[in-house]
Order: sequence, then structure tokens, then C-alpha cells
Amino acid sequence: MARVVRNILFRSSVFPSALLPPLKFNDLRLHGGCNFSISASINSKTRKNKVKKVEKSSHSNNSSVINQSKLSQVKRRTRSDKELDEETFLNKYGNDNSAHVPVLLGEVLDVFTSVTLRSFLDCTLGSAGHSSAIIRAHSEMQVYVGLDVDPIAHQLAQSQLKSIIDRNSFDTASALKVHTFLKNFKDVKSVLGEVEDDLLVCGVDGILMDLGMSSMQVNDAARGFSVLKNGPLDMRMNPKATLKAEDVLNSWPADEVGRVLREYGEESNWYSLQNRIVKARLHGGLHSTNELVDLIKNSTSRTKGRQGWIKTATRVFQALRIAVNDELKTLEDSIHASFESLSSGGRLAVISFHSLEDRIVKQAFLNIMNCSEVDRGGVEDEEGKHLRELRKINLDTVKEEAWVKQVIQGHNGTILTKRPITPSEKEETLNPRSRSAKLRVIQKS
Repeated sequence: MARVVRNILFRSSVFPSALLPPLKFNDLRLHGGCNFSISASINSKTRKNKVKKVEKSSHSNNSSVINQSKLSQVKRRTRSDKELDEETFLNKYGNDNSAHVPVLLGEVLDVFTSVTLRSFLDCTLGSAGHSSAIIRAHSEMQVYVGLDVDPIAHQLAQSQLKSIIDRNSFDTASALKVHTFLKNFKDVKSVLGEVEDDLLVCGVDGILMDLGMSSMQVNDAARGFSVLKNGPLDMRMNPKATLKAEDVLNSWPADEVGRVLREYGEESNWYSLQNRIVKARLHGGLHSTNELVDLIKNSTSRTKGRQGWIKTATRVFQALRIAVNDELKTLEDSIHASFESLSSGGRLAVISFHSLEDRIVKQAFLNIMNCSEVDRGGVEDEEGKHLRELRKINLDTVKEEAWVKQVIQGHNGTILTKRPITPSEKEETLNPRSRSAKLRVIQKS
């Protein structure tokens, strides 16, 4: 046997394997009529195949768990089944990414279809995409109020509204009073107080809050909102405000910068970014979006590729924008103020675009629905009986609306979207920026 092994080793070491004829197991016969055993090799292959099968089975199970998780996430929302006319969409907006496309427009129109909108308030006017469609759909409207803190958006919206309510295109133009204000939606009550109209004494019939940024804001490099365009680190919605993003990055205490990234951006790598931002101050600080993006690139694992740093940068920019404009606190207060400004049976619709906003909207709605003593079994007075009957009438009405799936009923009104409505697959395809949009609606008793 030693001689056979020596021969094999000699042949393999002296001659290139390509020049040797293939060895056959019959050539490895040993003296005594014993054949060379290949069971170890076979068993080894068998074990490897079993391991591969186990790994494959494990991978399959993991994939199944992931798919089930994704499915459960989809089930936690109500994807819109609203038909979107692709031809009409492309004719109006085309493939121009700079155009501002109103998100969930058909769904918003459905929300107010059954409501007699004699008065309407758009808290986030933008370029008046939603407002224009709602005005067209409600010829009974007599008073319209629009707010926006951005002067550029405010000016654009005024021009758009003027063309929409022109006598030639809108039959009741003479009856519709339009009021626009360069104000933040946190000032909703004071603004409505400035509009002297008897129709608003009992409240507004419909209110919309679209919390998304408009394309014209993102595409304007000078505003500092874009991850992909170089500009100053500004990020102010109101250009007259004093606080800028560069102030947060270059002046705020390190732990406050970390808190902003962690809480507002939900960024897992916040501590490393916080330290890099503070170190950048030793070299003059950060003053442009490109400088911030470069810092993020250098702190992001290169194995994640381009999408890795872009996602991180998006979260960081979101965090800074929220901090600069104090968006979350403003939102919570504004939802309560808007609900209080509704008339009986009036509806408030809110479109949010990231989880922090959506959680605030959801919780604010639930807080508004807090039960009174009547709902806890207390003594019901005449007003309580009236409200209970009114809630029953409202609930019977909304059950007839196809878009309403599950509701939460409270003393003060009804949440018409137990789960938020999200865009249809068609809308997400035609307008990728709509992917994260969530619509929640509440109706006042």
C-alpha cells in the first residue's frame, strides 16, 4: 500500500495533472484482493449534502418568516383600491420629477364626497393641488381658507386658485370667498378668527393637512432640503425664521445633536455621526449639504453601497428639518386646534409621510376620542343623550361609504380610519414619492 501511495504522490508532484490520464478506482487495488475504500469520501459528500439541505431548509424558513412579516405589515394598513387613470395622470404630470403631484388625491376627494362643504380649510396649501380638486368637486362651497408658511408656495397657490375659481371655469365663483394666509397651521384658530364670515361661527366643514414636502421645495437647492443637490444647510420652511440646520450642526451641544438624530431621524448609527459632526467643528464646521453628505458617506459601511448612504442621509436630513421647524410639537398642537375648529359632522384628514408623524397623528386622534363619564357608566344628561344619538347617525352614514373599513367611536367623534389608508400600487408606480404616505381621518360628533 505504501508503494501505491508513493507512486501516486510521485506522479502528482512530478507531472502536471493536465498531462496525466485520469485515475480509476480499479487502479488502486491493494494486495490481498482488498479494494481501496471510498466510503469515507461518499459519506463526506452525503454529510455535506445533508448540511446543504438543512441550510437550504433554514434559509427557506427564514425567507418564509420574512415574507410573513412583510405580509403582516401590509395587513396593518389599508391599501387603497382606488382606480388611478394612468393616461390622465401622465397627461397632467408627465414624467417630470419637478412637478408637485398631490398624493392620495382620489382618496382625499372620497373623504369629503358625502360632506356638504360650505366651508373648507387647507392647512398646508402648497401648490393647491388638493384644494383645486376639492373646490371643483364642491360647487356648494362658499368660504375657502388656505394657509402656508412658505412664501413661494403661497404665491404659487394664489395664482393656481385664481385660475380655478375664474368665472369661466367655476360656475359659483361669485359665491366663493377665498382667503389665503402666509401662516403656519399652528395658527389655525387665530387665522379663522380673522375671517369675518357668519358661516364659520359654527366651525369649518372640512380640513386637510398634507404634511409632505412639495417637489418645488426639495428641488430648490438653495433651500437645503435635498440630499442630492448641493446648497446651504438651511432647511427652514419659513425663510424668516432664525434657526437653520447649520446652527444645529455647528452650535448645539453634542448630546442634543445625538438626540435629534436618534429621535427625529430614527438613525441607528447616531452616536458615530454625532461624534463626526462634533469633530468637524474643529475644522470650520459644516455649511453645505455636500459637506454633510460627504461626512455621512465616510461613516457609512461601503458594503451597503449607494443605497446605504442615501438612506442614512435621508434620515439625517429628515431629523434636521424636524428640529429646525419644530415640526412634531407643532403638529400635535395643530391637530387638536383643527379638530376644535370643525363644525358638527365636519371631517379632518391628515396625510403623513414618516413614522414619527403618523404616530403623532394616530395618538392625537385617540386622545381626542377620550371617553367621558357617560361612556364610563356615569349619569347621562340631555346633552349626553343628544351626542349619543348624533354619533349613531354619523356612524350609520359612514358605513355606507366604501372607503371606510374600520372605525373607532368615541364621545367627541369617530375615527374613520382605524388603519391608515396608503396609496394604491398604481399610484406608487407612477409617483414613487407617495410610497410612505398615510391618510387618517376623524369626524366630529
